[in-house]
Amino acid sequence: MNSTMTQGVSRRSFMRILGAASAATTLPAFAGIQQPATQAPSASGRRDGMRGMQLSPDTVIISSNENPLGPAQCALTAICSTATLGGRYHFDEYVKTINVFNEQFGLKKDYSALFPGSGGPLDLALMSNIGPDKPLVYGDPSYEQGPRAADVMKAPKYPVPLTATYAHDVKAMLKAHPSPGAYYIVNPNNPTGTMTPKADLVWLINNKPKGSVVIIDEAYHHFSNDESCIDLVAQDKDVIVMRTFSKIYGMAGIRAGVAVARPDLIERFGNVGGPSRSLASISITSAAAARASLQDKDLVPLRKKINSDIRSETLEFLTKHGYKIVPGSQGNMFMVDVKRPGKEFQAAMLKENVAIGRTWSAMPNYVRVTVGTKAEMEKFQTAFVKCMDMPPGAANGAASLHLPEFHVPSELYRG
Repeated sequence: MNSTMTQGVSRRSFMRILGAASAATTLPAFAGIQQPATQAPSASGRRDGMRGMQLSPDTVIISSNENPLGPAQCALTAICSTATLGGRYHFDEYVKTINVFNEQFGLKKDYSALFPGSGGPLDLALMSNIGPDKPLVYGDPSYEQGPRAADVMKAPKYPVPLTATYAHDVKAMLKAHPSPGAYYIVNPNNPTGTMTPKADLVWLINNKPKGSVVIIDEAYHHFSNDESCIDLVAQDKDVIVMRTFSKIYGMAGIRAGVAVARPDLIERFGNVGGPSRSLASISITSAAAARASLQDKDLVPLRKKINSDIRSETLEFLTKHGYKIVPGSQGNMFMVDVKRPGKEFQAAMLKENVAIGRTWSAMPNYVRVTVGTKAEMEKFQTAFVKCMDMPPGAANGAASLHLPEFHVPSELYRG
C-alpha cells in the first residue's frame, strides 16, 4: 500500500465510513422531511435557504447562522490551485488535511475523520448509538437534528430543559434515563448561543452509565472563550466531538466537517444505513480549503473578534431599548423575546426585507437571530424596532411566507 494510505484512516475504513455517510444523507434523518427548494435564484432576487422563496436583492439574510464573510482568502487560493487536479481522485488531499487537524489537537491516527459537511456525520454519530432500546437524551431547546435522528431510529426521546443560565442541565440529563444510547449536547448551544461549562461535561462523561456515548456538537465553538472537549477524545473517553468549517471558516456551501472520536466509535458509523453504491467523499477542493483555513493562525482570532464586537453592539442596542434577550451568547447567534409568536414576528421582519431565524416550541415567543455584518445588523435594528412597535397580530397577512411547521433548517447542511 502506498505510504500516504497508511496515514490517518486506512483506505478501507475511509471507504466504509464515507459509504455510510452517503446513505445517511439520503435515507435516515432527512426521510419524510420537506426539502428546501433547489432551483437557483433568478437574476433579480435571492433565495433564502430556509424558505426556498424569492427574496428582494437587498434582503438581509441573518436566519441560518451562516458567516457573511465567506471563505477566507487562503481557502479561496487553495481551491483555485487545487481545482486543476480535479480530474483525479487524490485521496492524499484527505490524508494531508486530516493529518493537519490531528496534529493541531494532539490526536492519534484514526481518531478523526473528514467528511463533506458535518450534517451527515452527525447523523451517523447519533444513529450509530441510539435505537428502540437505546434512548436519546438532549437539551431543550437545542438543535433539532438530535431528536430528528431519534425519530428515524425509533429511539425514545428525553428532552431536558436548560438551566436558568441556559446551559445543559447535565445532572437532570443523567437522571432522565438509566441507560440511554447517547446524550446530545450542542456547545455553544443552538439556538441560545450559551455555553455549558466543560467541567459539567466532564462530570457527565465520568458519571454516565457504561455503554452510553456523549455527543458534543462544537459547530460554534470557535466563537466561544471556553475550552474544547476534543482532548477528552484523546483520553479515550466515550465521547464524539463534531466540528464544522461552515461557521467561523465561512465554508457552509463548500462542505467540510470533522468527526472526532475513538476509532471504534468512528468505525461504528459504518453500521448505519447498510452498504451504499455511491461514496460521499469530500472533494479535493474542499479538503484543500479546510486545510488552508486550519493553517491560517490569524483567521479564527480575527473572525471571533469581529463576531464578538458586532454581537455585543447589537445586544447592547436591544438591552438599551428595553428588549429582553437570552444573556451569555458565545456563538454567532442570539435569541430575543418578541412578546408574540415568533413565526408571526419573523413574517413581519421579512416584510421589512430582513430574514431572521426561526423559533423553538420551548421558547415560542423568542426568535433566533444570526450575527451578520455591521451594516446588516444596523438594518436589523431599524426593522426590529419598527416591528416591535406593531401590535401583535398585525403581520398575520404575511403568514403565507412560512413553510409548514416541520421543515429542514438550512444549517442542517452545514459544512
